[in-house]
Amino acid sequence: MTDSVSVTDNSFETTAVKLLQRFHLLQQERVETYTLFEEGFVAYLKGHPNYNFPLYRQLVHEITETFNKISTDIIVIKTRLNDDHQQNTVAGLVSKIQDQEQKKLETTVQHQISRQNELDHPDVPEHKEQSESHKEKLKEVVDKINDFLEELKYESEELYAEEEDESHVER
Repeated sequence: MTDSVSVTDNSFETTAVKLLQRFHLLQQERVETYTLFEEGFVAYLKGHPNYNFPLYRQLVHEITETFNKISTDIIVIKTRLNDDHQQNTVAGLVSKIQDQEQKKLETTVQHQISRQNELDHPDVPEHKEQSESHKEKLKEVVDKINDFLEELKYESEELYAEEEDESHVER
C-alpha cells in the first residue's frame, strides 16, 4: 500500500518532486481509507437496531491508526518541503490540505452520528436536519480540499518541469 522507504526516515534524501509524489500517494491512501470507513459504517447501520458496536469500534480504531500514520508522514513532507527545499508556498498548501482533512474527519464522524440518530429516531425531524447539515458541511470541506489540491498542482508544475529538465541534462 505504501512505499518501502518512509519519509519519516530523515537519513533518506529526496527531491521536492519525490516528496510531492509521496504526498499524492498518501492522499490517495486517505481517500481509500475514507471509502473503507464509509463501507464499514454502512454495514454497521445495517445491523439496526442490534448494532455490532465492538466490530465497528475495531474498525474506527484501525481507521484512526491509518489516518494518524498518514498525517505524521504528511507533516514530515510539509516540513521537508519547507526546510530542506525552501518550498514555502507548496508546504503551505500541504498544510492547508492537512487542516481541511482534519475538518473532514471531524465532520465525517459528526455526519455518521447524525445518520445513526436519524435511523434510530425517525420521528425526530431535527436528526434528519442535522444529517443534511453535516452532509452539506462535508461537501464544502471536500470542495476546499479539491481547490487546494488544484492550487498545489499549479504551484508545483515548475518543480516537475525543473526535475524533467535535470533528467534530460543527465542523459
